[in-house]
Amino acid sequence: MADKAKKVKKSENAVQRYFRETTGELRKVSWPTWPEARHLTILVLLVMVTVGLFLAGVDYLASKFLNLILGIG
Repeated sequence: MADKAKKVKKSENAVQRYFRETTGELRKVSWPTWPEARHLTILVLLVMVTVGLFLAGVDYLASKFLNLILGIG
């Protein structure tokens, strides 16, 4: 009887095992509700825009400073 159980386990290939285990793990995930997901998406977009504007400002100031030092502009 134990040999039969081993054969069933051995016949399962790595791809099947991967998808079975992945499905099992995804069932354990605590998914956010739609309002939470929307709120977090808006938050991420705002942070991205803020950081983008900050980096654009730093780039602009750095280029002006380097142009002043090198006497280009």
